[in-house]
Amino acid sequence: MTDHAYPPHAHGEWALMLVDAGAVAYGLGGRPRIADAAAVTLLPPGIAHDGRAAPRSPGFRKRVAYLDAGWLAGGTAGAVVDQPTRPDLLRITRAAHRALATPGDELAAESALVAIARLVSSPGDVGSVRDGPLAHRLRDLLEARLVEGVTLAEAGRLLNAHPSHLSRAFASSYGIPPHRYAVARRVDVARRLLVDGSSAATAAAAAGFHDQAHLTRHFRRVLGTTPAQFARPGRSA
Repeated sequence: MTDHAYPPHAHGEWALMLVDAGAVAYGLGGRPRIADAAAVTLLPPGIAHDGRAAPRSPGFRKRVAYLDAGWLAGGTAGAVVDQPTRPDLLRITRAAHRALATPGDELAAESALVAIARLVSSPGDVGSVRDGPLAHRLRDLLEARLVEGVTLAEAGRLLNAHPSHLSRAFASSYGIPPHRYAVARRVDVARRLLVDGSSAATAAAAAGFHDQAHLTRHFRRVLGTTPAQFARPGRSA
């Protein structure tokens, strides 16, 4: 927690802020605002703002992801100044922050940030995108790069498609976003290696996970057990 008061200043990047405790009073666009744990706060690049603990809040604890100024189109800044507080982005922004803080979850973080950018830039555009051939090409690329991984930005360059379009087309065709597909396939690879007698550490490295802890977290989420429990002698595969 801090009760630091920030003087008026501006960032060169977009700021995507979560308040974990307390509340922040700040000014943006000539209007007083409050940021708290019930919503995400977006701060555009180049636009001055300040910040201090809100009245009746002894302090605050926050997390901020700083994103390149080109993350959102320049024309979006004005709309964000009018509506910097977004309760609707809370769940996906928390997911983005978690992924950004977890080595090996870069594709998940990128996917979340692409989705946030789409929701901010085109708030009424929530429909799916039908593009089966493109989705199939992305799946082939994910399979070919399962261990070393591929970012949405790189996939977009290789497949000549915008990352947002890629992600939506894939989810429309296969029912899950690209990062969840890649993680599930890595878990499947690790599961087979465990069945064949590999250690959890060996299976994690061979399947493309950052480390054994990274494998364990996703293995439990997908299969409901840990790699060590799964590999116990006598357990049915």
